[in-house]
Amino acid sequence: MATLTENANWGTELWDQYDNLSIHTLKGIDFLERYGHFVRDRATIESEYAYKLRRLVKNYQPKKKDEEDYQFTSCRAFKALMTEINDMAGQHEVVAEDLQANVIRELTALVKDLREERKKQLQEGQRLSQSLQTQIESLQRAKKAYDKAFKEAEKAIDGFQKADADFNLSRAEVEKHRANMAHKTQTCDQAKNEYAVQLQQTNQLQRQHFRSGLPEVFRQLQDLDEKRIKNIKNFIKGSVELERNVFPIINKCLDGVLKAADIINEKEDTLLVIEKYKSGFQPPEDFPFEDLSKGGSDSGSANNLNNIQLGSKIKDGGYTVKGTITGKAMKKRAGIFNIFGSRGKLTEVCMAIKNAAIADGKEDLSELPPNQRRKKLMQKIEELKTKVTQETAARDGLMKMKGVYEGNPALGDPRTIESQLNECSHRLEKLQQDLVRYQGYLDEVVKGIQSGNLTNSVTGSPRLLNGSSRIHRNSGGSAAEENSLSRSASDSSVTNTTLNNIKRSAPGTPQLNHGCSNSPESGLGTSHTSLHHADSDQDQYDGNHADPESEYYEADVLPAIGICRALYAFEAASEGSIPMAQDEELHLIEVDQGDGWTRVRRINGEFEEGFVPTTYIETSLFNT
Repeated sequence: MATLTENANWGTELWDQYDNLSIHTLKGIDFLERYGHFVRDRATIESEYAYKLRRLVKNYQPKKKDEEDYQFTSCRAFKALMTEINDMAGQHEVVAEDLQANVIRELTALVKDLREERKKQLQEGQRLSQSLQTQIESLQRAKKAYDKAFKEAEKAIDGFQKADADFNLSRAEVEKHRANMAHKTQTCDQAKNEYAVQLQQTNQLQRQHFRSGLPEVFRQLQDLDEKRIKNIKNFIKGSVELERNVFPIINKCLDGVLKAADIINEKEDTLLVIEKYKSGFQPPEDFPFEDLSKGGSDSGSANNLNNIQLGSKIKDGGYTVKGTITGKAMKKRAGIFNIFGSRGKLTEVCMAIKNAAIADGKEDLSELPPNQRRKKLMQKIEELKTKVTQETAARDGLMKMKGVYEGNPALGDPRTIESQLNECSHRLEKLQQDLVRYQGYLDEVVKGIQSGNLTNSVTGSPRLLNGSSRIHRNSGGSAAEENSLSRSASDSSVTNTTLNNIKRSAPGTPQLNHGCSNSPESGLGTSHTSLHHADSDQDQYDGNHADPESEYYEADVLPAIGICRALYAFEAASEGSIPMAQDEELHLIEVDQGDGWTRVRRINGEFEEGFVPTTYIETSLFNT
């Protein structure tokens, strides 16, 4: 193989390989275009791979119902792993986009330029070759004409010589041959001169063609081919650099996967399983020995054994481990609440009390095992604390804004903030009451766990039991009890308002504290008019007057002790409360007893009194 130097070029080494160089450059450009297709398909694969990775991560994302399981370290590690895989998919998308922008686009433009440049150079080479070929053909024609003229001149000279030597010819004929010889000789000289000129021009053009014209074309084709080869090299290196640029991020993603694996702790997951499923109940006691020889022990032993056997029905919703009745089984024991008979309004009302008791049990999560109840209550308390913090910040902001408006009235009217401030304060008060209530539930659970009293029986919430114990008024009760009944009303009004407790307040009004045992919504704050209606309803359903033991207490009309004005409208949502319009003035009958409700009576119109939220009004007491 010959040694090539940097000065070697196609123009000198391959001066006669025009056709082969044309084919070679065409194949080279086709190869470059094929490489571009390869890079394009590679970018498509990277993009599809990234898409499938993202889809894979999306398909394995935890469903909402499974989010609770992702507190375990293995599940959290898997979730973190999917996050890293999603980031890796993003890096593959970067590779695909960079290949498309930095390689494929430039390569496509290069192929187009190379084809146009090659076509231009080949056309120039064809033009030079055509010019040389035309000159060569002119030379050949001149040479043929010279050959013909030379032969005719020789023939004319030979004819003259023969005629001049022949004495039989006349002088005129000899002169004729002489003139022909002179003419042919002159024509031959002209053809000779034309041939010489064409030969000189052809040689000069041929030298230019093979020494400067065609070599320049070949040099341009050589530069074109070298440019193609060099760019293939650059494109390959550029593709590698594009991938290397994402390697550090991919390595970080892989490091993140390793960190996710490191957080997996089998002991911690074991403790979480215990925390998640631990009921807090004590294991069942030993089976007692049944001594059949002793009389009177069969009943107790059988009952004890039955209680333990009944404990196995916990999955059916019948009993707990201790054999006590669960909340689910309580729904089937409607007979205990049918003490007023199968007919009449009190039967339906008492069923409402029972449903309210079950609902209250769900509110304080008493249907859950102690340990699970404690966990849920702690979560609820944290949520309430967060909301209290948010509402406190909102209230403080409104108070600051009100202070700014009061200091500079040009900025705004402070009265526009008052309604928002009252609503915010009411919401904050409601949240604080809920927080105290749930903290009480939590304290109750914690004390139960510490004392070991972990039975899961449904005993009813104290609020409901206290309320239901006031259904009948003892005729021999004290004046304090009667005063309490004047506040809490009769059994019918209590149960009616218990039914209304399920209802919600009208839209657009702040939420009231329906959980308060002294609110009208719970049936413990009804008006005198509601007491009267409850009595007449009872007579209507029973068909006769009530027994003296269950007569309802009806007090005299109380005098007004002041005037109050409604800060904003209130829609009555339950028995015992009355609606009021904004800026309406009413008589103040009874001040707030700490339950958030104030008793009022309308000034104009028919006699109507009831309870309204204390935060909705501003009061002014009469001077005594």
